Amino acid sequence: MTPATHPTGSRNAPLLAVRGLTLRAGARTLVADLTQAFGAGEVWCVAGANGAGKTTLLAALAGLLRPAAGYVESGGVPLADWSAVALARRRVLMPQDVRDAFGASVLDVVLLNRFPHLAGWGWERDADRAAARTALSALGLEALAARDVLSLSGGERQRVALAAVLCQDAPVLLLDEPLAHLDLHHQVACLEALARWVGEAARTIVLSCHDLNLARRFATHALLLDGRGGVHAGAVREVLTPERAGDAFGHPLVLVRDGAHEALVPALRGGKTDPTERA
Repeated sequence: MTPATHPTGSRNAPLLAVRGLTLRAGARTLVADLTQAFGAGEVWCVAGANGAGKTTLLAALAGLLRPAAGYVESGGVPLADWSAVALARRRVLMPQDVRDAFGASVLDVVLLNRFPHLAGWGWERDADRAAARTALSALGLEALAARDVLSLSGGERQRVALAAVLCQDAPVLLLDEPLAHLDLHHQVACLEALARWVGEAARTIVLSCHDLNLARRFATHALLLDGRGGVHAGAVREVLTPERAGDAFGHPLVLVRDGAHEALVPALRGGKTDPTERA
């Protein structure tokens, strides 16, 4: 199969999968021999300390970085065998650092992500504008549609960037720190919107997130990178445990329960593990 072809993938194959994936940064091995499938209806959180390889892994999953070994596939077809346009319709990546270099309306910024769906002269159709407005509505941004994106706050621009990737309407959504610059209210609102987005169709999300408790609440699965090549993968509450997360982040954690609610918190200094104890 040549890159000029337009594969559709197998309906029975996972939306995204890695086979024997190994990622390195210089002499360091970040991910060693990872094989994992990401299925429809799943929300995966990629967690790990700074420098553990979260951004590198997301870039590899998007097909933008060549792994040291192994490969990534979508619908059973290696990413290298998808044409650029077909792959853009299949997966979308929101990078960690999103910059708006030029002034444009919020609606036009979101519409840019409809490019893979345009044909002919590349003019947007009514369906494209409707998709952009639906994405803005999903994140509560309808009132900002006519605003210049450069006039928005950092948090508002982050939500516009998230609306843009939703507007691309690819079944695989790769998000690198999508909650950056957002206050708690908007973090929760964005995660709720993403959960609805996954539930509406055969879609999957892989996102990096530093807040382990938000991950345990909203994600279905987790990939925990230990920074030494090891990866724990599986159901989120089986992976993001005090023992595993504490080892990956280099600080002991304890799990606090309040009825049906749970939270991972740093263990107190001096050997204490009960967060209700006084220092």
